[in-house]
Amino acid sequence: MSIGQLVFWRPRLRRMLLVGLLLFLLANVVAFNHAWRFTHFSAEPGYYTPNPEQLSVGEKLYVLATGIKNPKPANRARPAFPYQTVSIQSPNGRLESWYDTAPQARGTVALFHGYTSDKSHLLTEASYFRRLGYNVLLTDFAGNGGSAGFRTTVGYQEADDVAAVFRWLLPRQSNTPIILYGVSMGAVAILRAESELHVRPTANIIECPYGSMLQTAQNRFRSMHVPPFPMANLLVFWGGVQNNFWAFGLNGKDYARHVSTPTLLLWGTADPRVTRQETDAIFANLRGPKQRQDFPGSGHEPYWKKHPRLWQQTVAGFLARSGTTTPKS
Repeated sequence: MSIGQLVFWRPRLRRMLLVGLLLFLLANVVAFNHAWRFTHFSAEPGYYTPNPEQLSVGEKLYVLATGIKNPKPANRARPAFPYQTVSIQSPNGRLESWYDTAPQARGTVALFHGYTSDKSHLLTEASYFRRLGYNVLLTDFAGNGGSAGFRTTVGYQEADDVAAVFRWLLPRQSNTPIILYGVSMGAVAILRAESELHVRPTANIIECPYGSMLQTAQNRFRSMHVPPFPMANLLVFWGGVQNNFWAFGLNGKDYARHVSTPTLLLWGTADPRVTRQETDAIFANLRGPKQRQDFPGSGHEPYWKKHPRLWQQTVAGFLARSGTTTPKS
């Protein structure tokens, strides 16, 4: 390159580097804002951003620029069956639970909801477990529903809530089984609680657990028809920094390698947020006795809505085979 060419390219290279630096800073500012809104609920009730697949093109662009609106989930319904409201102390704060006991119960099912949800969304499932003869305990994760706080970590610190609920139940069960039931975020929290926090229930029923936090972020961007890199990676990085954990390590596939509890894995074949590849990997990695049921045409939603009989038969059959032993302390 001649001296004249070098003189010509110098200011252009400086401008390109400056533009690149500004774009990098802007991407991090946007990702930081998204991560904060994604993991911190607003104290003000009101409108929340719908799922990505429900947004118009204009709404998707607005959300990409500003972040989601995330008011704290609130319980919109109450159990039709008798129950008592109990408080359980977790490292994340006070948890609110609904507890109902059955005469001569076969055991207890502890139910854990998904992201931007609450325990009232699991009342149909709880009612069915009661019909099968189980006590039920529905819990709001910290930051959700009636529990303390306004923060969610999409499964990581929620594992501490699962552990707190399990240990609260242990002395109350008279050596009867404890079954953990979790949906999406709740399912991953169960897997981490068993993998890293030494929780040992009798059996698990997990619906649509995601493979990893990074995969979940990538899937959300793809559902908005936006390339996931690098924003999904930045979102996961800043979400972990803001909440004091390594979010790239939030990985249901890895947790499953350390789970020897008998487990029923449920998944909807039309789920836009949890892929077949993720589900296959989690199921393959589970170490203990396991069963899987796919629900044709169901998305990221309760499977009893489209397949009530199949869901009930699958759950009841699994419990009949796996829910009859004593939980380990």
